[in-house]
Amino acid sequence: MINKNNSFQKFNILGVEISAINITQAIVIISDWILNKIPNYVCVTPVHALMDYRKNAELLMIANNSGLTTPDGMPIVWILKIAGFKYVDRVYGPDLMNELCRVSLESGYKHFFYGNTDAVLSDLKEKLEEKYPGIQIAGSIAPPFRELTIQENEEICKQISASGADILWVGLGSPKQELWMYHHQGRIDVPVMIGVGAAFDFLSGNKPQAPRWIQRSGLEWFYRFLQEPRRLWKRYLLGYPRFVVLIMIELFKKRILKR
Repeated sequence: MINKNNSFQKFNILGVEISAINITQAIVIISDWILNKIPNYVCVTPVHALMDYRKNAELLMIANNSGLTTPDGMPIVWILKIAGFKYVDRVYGPDLMNELCRVSLESGYKHFFYGNTDAVLSDLKEKLEEKYPGIQIAGSIAPPFRELTIQENEEICKQISASGADILWVGLGSPKQELWMYHHQGRIDVPVMIGVGAAFDFLSGNKPQAPRWIQRSGLEWFYRFLQEPRRLWKRYLLGYPRFVVLIMIELFKKRILKR
């Protein structure tokens, strides 16, 4: 059973309990888990992930039972601010990884990377060691793009546990990474698992990251869609308009109920 840290508030958005935090608070909470060896997992949550959670009972349960379900997308941040959480800011996967890597130079946290390809993981390790000299990378695994056998999965669990890692970064993409983290609770001896989606690609330099002003404007989805239209059109051109409609309906209902 995962222990929870109750030093922050949550706010329900379309059934998903989002952690009302900023990146500084996230670092403090995660550091406390590591220090006290409290096993937890983190769901970094943009709009498309939130939409996946709400339509799948298992994903919704996983998100609502996480140590943190962070506001990755700017629309989620804006909703939280409107709800009164003025201190909330975006807890974006690549930024969270960068900040924890920076903090780990002093704290000595060890990192393990699971997901993507051997080439991307090699580039990621090179970039992080260049940016954060002295960073401790305990290992990495690029799993095959198929279902693992029971034996393969056991070997992976043993390898990660034996590495002595403090943070396991899971880059399988949502919702696969959330399912993987949840079903590997208690099977891997690591304090924190964090699902970070495309962060491996971005920080390794294998995919372009949107300029900061685009990220802050809430238009990163459009930038990513232009990069990979065939893969992402359903996510953004169907999912995002539906999100807006559902939010408007929810706000209308709450306004009616207050009368």
